[in-house]
Order: sequence, then structure tokens, then C-alpha cells
Amino acid sequence: MIAGQSPTQMSLKRGKFITFEGIDGSGKTTQMGLVADWLGQKRVPYVITREPGGTPVGEQIRAVLLRPSQTGMNAYSELLLMFASRVDNLERVIRPALTEGKVVLCDRFTDASVAYQGYGRGIPVPFIETIHRRVCGNQQPDLTLIIDIHPKTSVRRAREREDRAEVKESRFEQETEAFYRRVRRGYRTLASKYPSRIKLVPGEGTIEEIHQQIVPFVEALLGPKLHKRSVL
Repeated sequence: MIAGQSPTQMSLKRGKFITFEGIDGSGKTTQMGLVADWLGQKRVPYVITREPGGTPVGEQIRAVLLRPSQTGMNAYSELLLMFASRVDNLERVIRPALTEGKVVLCDRFTDASVAYQGYGRGIPVPFIETIHRRVCGNQQPDLTLIIDIHPKTSVRRAREREDRAEVKESRFEQETEAFYRRVRRGYRTLASKYPSRIKLVPGEGTIEEIHQQIVPFVEALLGPKLHKRSVL
């Protein structure tokens, strides 16, 4: 978790929950960092977290889920571990930050489980939605940004990134292009189903071009409060 708040900053009356989604290699983590920088320039308090991960327990679960040697994991085991991390992140990081009036930027949330374990692994989506309601209640992001790229680009970028990484988290990167096509279809289906919350952002442009497409969505979410704060 990375905080982005100074003692002199005023909190928004109500926090906002923004998630970043996309298949591996989409650049969502980079874009989340740019939004964090942008919020900092606007003097808006924020918190960054990720899934799986975000808490000490979540990071241990992440190590199990993403370790390259962890092959042959049952799809339901994978799903339940994701939710174990998610609930801990929700209770320890996300909800407290929202209560404090901060903007929460989260790298993945339940939409990822629908796309990856649902469309990718074949677990029935209603089952995933039921688990979410049981353990996460009615908590949903206020805004979800899906960085949409072609699976061929995804596989290439993800494997290049893994070659450079000191800590190997490549279990998903080892998946086939067909797997990522299914995951992408899941994300696109979600975007069509929830257009008011989920925004599909083309991810084949430059980093700055993608960022400029994202900023208006964040501005629209934060509304007049953002503009008032920017002139303080």
C-alpha cells in the first residue's frame, strides 16, 4: 500500500474506489501509477493497493498464486485464494481508506476473477458473483478502467516483463494465447454489461495517449470536488 496524502490535505467527504483491469501486459499498473501522480498534483488524497496482495496476508497468497512452479492448481482453489486475499485487502485497506475519504486505486478486483477464473478457467460466473456477494457484500468500484489490448500483444509484453523481473511471478504468463482471448472476451462482456461503471480503454497507443484517455473518466467521477481542490 502506498499513501499519497500530506497532513495539510483535506479529505473528500466520501472516498472513491477506482480499479484498473486488463489482461497481462496491458499496462494497467503503469496507468494506475500515472493516475496516482495526477491525483497527487491535484492534492487529492489517495491509496494504492493490488490484488492479489495489498496486505501482508495478501502478499503471501500472491506468492503462492503467481509462483511459476505452482503448476496444476485447481481452478476453484485459485479462485478461493483470490477471494481470501481480496477480503483481507477490503477489510484492512480499501474500506478504511474510503471511510477516510481517500481515493483508492486498486490493481484488479472481482472483475478480474470473472474474466480469469470465469471466462478463462471456465468456472460459472454466477458462482463467482455469489461468492463476491457473500464475502464482499455490495462493495463494487465506482469506476473500473479496462486497458484493452490484443492477446498477442499481451503474451509478448508479459513475457518480456517477466524476463526483466527479479521476482518471478509468471504462472499466468505461461498461459496460451487462447486463454487470454477468453479472458479478454470476459472483460469486454463486463464492459458491455456495466457501461456506467466500466470503461474500455484502447491500450495499443503510447503510455501518454492512454493516460489522456483515462483522465476524463477520473475527472468525471470526482466531479466538482476535484476542481475545487485543484485551486486550493
